[in-house]
Amino acid sequence: MTRSFFTRIALVLALATTLACAPSVDSPAGEKTGTVADLVLRGGKIATVNAEQPEAQALAVVGANIAAVGSDEEIASWIGPDTRVVELGGRLAVPGFIEGHGHFMSLGTAKTILDLNSAATWDEIVAMVAEAVANAEPGEWIRGRGWHQEKWTETPSPSVDGAPVHASLSAISPDNPVILGHASGHAAFANAKALEAGGFTRDSEDPPGGTLVRDADGELTGLLRETAQRPVWGAFEKSQENRDAAEIDAEQRRLVQLAGEEALSKGVTSFQDAGSSFETIDFLKSLEDEGALPIRLYVMVRYASNDEMAEKLPLYRSDAEGNDFLAVRSIKRQIDGALGPHGAWLLEPYADMPDSIGLVLDPEDEIRRTAEIAVEHGYQVNTHAIGDRANRRVLDIYGEVFAAAGVDSKELRWRIEHAQHLHPDDVVRFPEMGIIASMQGVHCTSDAPWVLRRLGAERAESGAYLWRTLIDSGVVVTNGTDVPVEDIDPIASFYASVARITKDGEAFYPDQRMTREEALRSYTLNGAYAAFEEESKGSLEVGKLADVVVLSKDIMTVPVEEIPEARVEMTILGGEVRYEG
Repeated sequence: MTRSFFTRIALVLALATTLACAPSVDSPAGEKTGTVADLVLRGGKIATVNAEQPEAQALAVVGANIAAVGSDEEIASWIGPDTRVVELGGRLAVPGFIEGHGHFMSLGTAKTILDLNSAATWDEIVAMVAEAVANAEPGEWIRGRGWHQEKWTETPSPSVDGAPVHASLSAISPDNPVILGHASGHAAFANAKALEAGGFTRDSEDPPGGTLVRDADGELTGLLRETAQRPVWGAFEKSQENRDAAEIDAEQRRLVQLAGEEALSKGVTSFQDAGSSFETIDFLKSLEDEGALPIRLYVMVRYASNDEMAEKLPLYRSDAEGNDFLAVRSIKRQIDGALGPHGAWLLEPYADMPDSIGLVLDPEDEIRRTAEIAVEHGYQVNTHAIGDRANRRVLDIYGEVFAAAGVDSKELRWRIEHAQHLHPDDVVRFPEMGIIASMQGVHCTSDAPWVLRRLGAERAESGAYLWRTLIDSGVVVTNGTDVPVEDIDPIASFYASVARITKDGEAFYPDQRMTREEALRSYTLNGAYAAFEEESKGSLEVGKLADVVVLSKDIMTVPVEEIPEARVEMTILGGEVRYEG
């Protein structure tokens, strides 16, 4: 029997125990009607994502689990004097959204540094940094994230590859190192002081998997692609080493709190973190033991050598059971970069940079060894691959490891994170091996303006964000936002998935759209499946965890253009209302 079978049995037994200990209620007529619910939602439309009961009007919760789903009349007998009753008033309730790929601690960090997402020009960013410098101590680091040169209304002057040079940034911050992360996380921009802190000079060579962008005279512009940004971020981390343990702990707790609050306000009850170090996992484990984790986390191990993973993975394996808030049973690797900064690894050169096919970040031999270790210790492997060559090579590596180990690959549920650009010949390999496509709907419409420039029309049409093709081929497709690359808002990603409409109102290869039912499933039950948790979450069924979101609009039926107007009005986690908007 499968582990999921035993998980479902455990949930049913847990619910039975809870029901046995719960008080009973008599109806006004004096007839025994059953156990009292702690929470009841009624008078609405409940999209259950359960094929056997797709819709209901009401549900009852006992403890952390769903005890009944049905009509208002059927659920009425669960209501007692102490039951909290939420009147939906016709509103839509859905399973708690599962962020299928994001960066949890980075989401918290993004709330404490300069938010550059809304900047329309480089000059606006320089002004924001200048204000931060005016309030900073000399030598204090200024950090920000979210800029994207393709979203600016004008190209900076001077510029290289559409990005500025650091002169203006260095002029307003001569004594404070400045490091500004690209929206994708796959590049950063540094001023002269930060370049110096990172050890970079005119004579520095490009590191493996990275590029130090230069102007026509060979001077560093400040743009650091992929691995080239690591020494500067490392210099910032080193500047923080003198803090005491209490200060570090307080800061980390604040980041967790900020990330959790943001997630819950957007209806996210589970978050698949891609990924964290063993040290961060230790911290998160301590919070779980305290009952202090704000949402459920499925954490991928990252930032460790293969030797360290071989030693530690058996000690860290943790499956979600019952009302758990932390699971660790997967590994994150990264074979290439992002398309925007020309880091995605392509089969053919970039249309707008014909001397490049992108960058390789993690050597293939290292990824292969990680995969071998994962099979040995029962871990899932989730590899970042954006370009078509990157996706092909990851599929090759997975297939080679599966064959050598003699395993049933479909039971392992390994994933490719992003799977944004595929060669059509490689689509069928996903279902053949049971590989999950962990995608982000909002990336499609956000990236669309420069996808055509990077790939050309033919490659874009045949291989960019092939949701319809993948789903029709039997591939499990999940959804998310890659937060803080994008806002964690599931509504935006849901809308992108069913509309594929860019901010300019253009449809981006609309034949690849998901249906609304598919989009909801990609954000709920498919996400649970991708984390081996479909027996406990992802749909609203008796025995499953009571993770529920109430929305202001029925995103399943309103005109498609109204979907972005929907807001989360209530988030319920394990039967407890954690957010009310």
